[in-house]
Amino acid sequence: MTRIGTSDLDIFPLALGGNVFGWTADRDSSFAVLDAFVDGGGDFIDTADSYSAWVPGNSGGESETIIGEWLASRRPAGVTVATKVSQHPEFRGLSASNVRAAAEASLARLGVDEIDLYYAHFDDESVPLEETVDAFGRLVADGLVRHVAVSNYSAERIREWMDIAGRTGVPRPVAIQPHYNLVHRNDVEESIIPVAEEFGLGLVPYYSLASGFLTGKYRSVETEGQSSPRAAGAAKYATDAGLRIIDALEEIGSAHDASIAATSLAWLRAQPTVAAPIASARTVEQVPDLLAGARLQLTADEIAVLNRVSEWTPAQA
Repeated sequence: MTRIGTSDLDIFPLALGGNVFGWTADRDSSFAVLDAFVDGGGDFIDTADSYSAWVPGNSGGESETIIGEWLASRRPAGVTVATKVSQHPEFRGLSASNVRAAAEASLARLGVDEIDLYYAHFDDESVPLEETVDAFGRLVADGLVRHVAVSNYSAERIREWMDIAGRTGVPRPVAIQPHYNLVHRNDVEESIIPVAEEFGLGLVPYYSLASGFLTGKYRSVETEGQSSPRAAGAAKYATDAGLRIIDALEEIGSAHDASIAATSLAWLRAQPTVAAPIASARTVEQVPDLLAGARLQLTADEIAVLNRVSEWTPAQA
């Protein structure tokens, strides 16, 4: 088990992504995936109020609704649920009134009394940060949210949030959710991890498998014949450099009898401040690799090999 930052949230070190629920996984498939995840030891689910508003016929909140119905029917013990605010079509932005209304709507869809981890999904610079920080603090004070977190925020804005929270006496964020994986390292390692280390924040990275590229399934930039709606996002990484990473993952994984996906997740878990990568599954068959990625321990030499093959050049001061 892993503690998220300075919080009391002790979780299995992998979050099941709820972005596919109500999109590429219907209600029954989603229930089956959730069952398999929890039966395999998982206990951390990540979603957002906007999932999956981009799907024709959806309006946002579909993922939360499915998760809420699953929670009500299964009543699992000890499951941690994280969700987010700012992108739902009816609740855009981070004004105080919107944050409150969106949180209440999420609570209703999830069917819970309290959100375990509540993220500001994207920064909203049209609203004074003091207002947003206070709004999140009030949710904690009123018992609607246990812990506050931020997603897709710059290092500068995270520091500003921490400063405001410290000065005003409201709870500080305990987690950051950035885009981070073996083919997308620069921004996080240069700026976000130092902030996380400074304030004791836990990283919960999204796109942990680079839209599926780090499963090894996509080895060409050509996507013709690929049925997955995420194929184009994954295939763009199938460059010579990207494929060298896949080859290294395959070789290291074979030494552990582990898949490319599990090995990639294990590398991410080994990075400073990372608490739990987020990875989603459309089918039950995809779940075991995710669970294995949360348990696989790579050696220091294996991590070093993956660091080298995915090396990037830091920005010059």
